[in-house]
Order: sequence, then C-alpha cells, then structure tokens
Amino acid sequence: MKKITLISLIAASTIFGANVEFRDANPNFNRINPTIDQNSILSYNSSIQKAKQTVVNISTTKTTKVKNNLNNLMNDPFFKEFFGFGFNIPEQRSKKSSSLGSGVIISSDGYIVTNYHVIEDSDEIIVSMLDNSKEYKAKIIGSDPKTDLAIIKIDAKNLEPAYFADSSKLLEGDVVFAIGNPFGVGGSITSGIISGLNKDNIGLNQYEDFIQTDASINPGNSGGALIDSRGALVGINSAILSRSGGNNGIGFAIPSNMVKTIAQKLISDGKITRGYIGVMIANLTKDQKEIYKNKEGALITNVEKDYPASKAGLQRGDLIIKVDNKIIKSANDLKNIIGAYSPNTKINLEYERAGKIYSTKLQLADTDVTDNTAENLSIDGLSVQNLSEEIKYKYKIPQEIKGILITDVKDGSNAAHTGFESGDIIIQVNEKIINNINEFSQEIKASKASKRKPIIWINRAGILMGLVLK
Repeated sequence: MKKITLISLIAASTIFGANVEFRDANPNFNRINPTIDQNSILSYNSSIQKAKQTVVNISTTKTTKVKNNLNNLMNDPFFKEFFGFGFNIPEQRSKKSSSLGSGVIISSDGYIVTNYHVIEDSDEIIVSMLDNSKEYKAKIIGSDPKTDLAIIKIDAKNLEPAYFADSSKLLEGDVVFAIGNPFGVGGSITSGIISGLNKDNIGLNQYEDFIQTDASINPGNSGGALIDSRGALVGINSAILSRSGGNNGIGFAIPSNMVKTIAQKLISDGKITRGYIGVMIANLTKDQKEIYKNKEGALITNVEKDYPASKAGLQRGDLIIKVDNKIIKSANDLKNIIGAYSPNTKINLEYERAGKIYSTKLQLADTDVTDNTAENLSIDGLSVQNLSEEIKYKYKIPQEIKGILITDVKDGSNAAHTGFESGDIIIQVNEKIINNINEFSQEIKASKASKRKPIIWINRAGILMGLVLK
C-alpha cells in the first residue's frame, strides 16, 4: 500500500499562505435502525455516488538507485585474472517504478489529501477521476510523514469537495464505506463498520489515533475515503494489518479531525512544525495505578535536560493529567495534544506528584531540532539530527548513546563516497567527543581550517567505525 502517480515537485513557497474552507457535514444527525418493509430495499447508493465524486486515482513514478551486482562479480580475483582490470561498471543504476493509490478532494479548486507514503519520493504524479474522465498533473504542496498525510494540488476548478464529518462523534458499530482504487481496478467501494476508535501503538506512524474498520482496504486504497452512511468523510484510509498483504478485516484510517488540522497547516505553511516539551512518557501500569490518585494520564519516565519540561521543574514520576484544561487519559493523548501546538506556544499543564496536584506554565520547543543542512555541516549530502529523547525512543537507541543521528545521505555526494549511511550515529571527530550538531560542525570546520583530514567515528548498529572524510 505504498507509492503513487505522476507529479512535478514545485516550490511550495509560491502558494503558501493559501487557505481552504472545509465543507463540514451537518453535526446534528440521528442514528437509525433499518425497518422491515417488503416494499423497500436498504441502499446507500445515493450517498455513495455523491461521495465517489470526491475521490481520485493517484499514480506515481519514482526513480531509485539500485546497486549493480556485476561489481561484486568483477571484483572476484578469478574474473580479474581472466578478464583484466579495465571494466568500468557503475556502482549504481537507476530504476523506474510506478505505483497506485487514492486521494480525496477537499476544495473545489483542486487541493487533494492523500497518504504521504502514496507520493513519497515521486518524480511525477498523475491524478484522475474515478470514472477516468480526465487526467491532471499534480504538484506537492506539503507532507507530514509523522501522520502519513500529504496535500497535492491539480489545476482544476469546480470540483466536488468532500464533506467532513466530526470524527469525535463516531461510535463503534457505525456503518462505513471505503472508497478508492484497490489494485488499480478503478473506483471501488467496500462496506463494514467501525471496529474500534483511538487506536494507537500500532507502529505505523509517530502520531496515531486510528479508526479501525473491517471495511476491506487493499493495496491502492491508501489515501482514499472512509465515509459514513450519509457520505460524509470520517477518515483517510491508510493501512491494513495483514501478514499476506491482503485484507484480513483489520484496516486503519486517519480520523477526519486530524486530517483537517494537518491539511490546513500544510496548505497554509507547506510543512508541519510541532511543539515539544522534552519528556519520555508511558501509560500507568496496573500496579502504578494503586499509588496515584488519578488512574489515567501520561507518566513521565524521563526528563530531557534544557528542554521546557526540565525548565518548568517536571520530574520523573510526575503524572500529567491536563493540558490547557484538556484531560489527558494516556501517553498517546499527551503526544497528540502537544504535537497539535506550534513551537513557542505557551501552555498550562497540570500534574500529580506525591498525591498532590500541581500546575505549571511552559513554552513549547520545536521537535525538529536545530540545523541539519549540508551547508551548515560543511559536508555535502549529509543530513543529521540531534539525539533527543524522542529520537532515541523512536529508533530504539539506548539511552547511554551520545552523538548525532544521520537521517539521510544523498546519492553520489561526498558523504556517500566517505561511507556514511542513514542510521549511523556520529560519536566523535578526531579527538573530540560529539554531543550535538553544533559541536560536530565546529570540529569539521576546524579540521578544514587546519587542512587536516578529519577521522569521524560512527556507531553503526553497535559496531564502531572510523571514516576519513573525502
């Protein structure tokens, strides 16, 4: 359920500042049970047909670099002896691939929401209506890998946008329909019910609050619509839980309220910035509930030095129960609520400590820590990130490890030729232990100024290696 269509990447800065007026479904509605009537057939055709007009097919093409296996063959001494040393075979070759997915129109002038993994790393994106009446080239407006959402735009007018339901009003057992482009067969509809709400810890996204449904979701449905029985959008289909890759009746959709919030930020700013307080958190265990007055909340298991929580005096063992009067029931609640705020936002926070309730105010930091550009690092093609508590938790990095994490290495760059790989942790440059990006950058610049080739020590899956910068 990954990848999709034709798209030309554009500078989103030319359209940042735009706004979308979402169409909200009627919040006042009644749930009814079907009646027995021999002269009537229960059908959702009218609701579904209107909703189908808001769903699109997405197809993408992507160019990837793959290693040339002939290099291993030609490095064999036997082949070198008999065939000589004159072969000049490229280490990598380009490979084009295509994939399919779905999207949902959210404005009459062409804004479309889909999954990030549908358009990830695409060279081109093509959008077509479910009836294949017309095709459009799409451009990426913004994306948010942490929620697996993205906004693309086509040059079109008078489109039919979706009506957004209030996903906070959903109940288990509500009838829902999944609309999309499974296996590339074109517009397709499957039915089911809402099997569960507020599902987290699935391991799909960093920010999770999934709707679970047994409506069949298959490869190609990603980014399509999950609608209620009146045709209003309740979620964006995102993933399935399956060992075989096919539908097993356990599908997940991103709720419409989260979609609306992320979409608006991506359209107006082109990116998502999130607040960060600098703590590691967990849910209360059965035993822990016996020693806290509040039986729900987010338990602080570690506090990161020099971040907002530390500055506000929060400690390990504090149980956060409210943020700006919003009740915190779990660790996931706190993560999602804090992540919905922008950096530098001031919040009020309530917590329990030693049986007493305290409150404090703090100003949020930014989750995307400091500079990670090749220019600031003075190494071509290298992107890094400080090893915050959040990053260690996300990548299961032991707490005692210090350094900076390599998040990307550009093909053909100086960083790639030196031997860096994504996931490496830089721990030392020459004789200097590295704790953050600034220290790393300063040491690299100092080496260049002294015309000394630096040796950069990395931790690669527990193996220590020294790489000499090319």
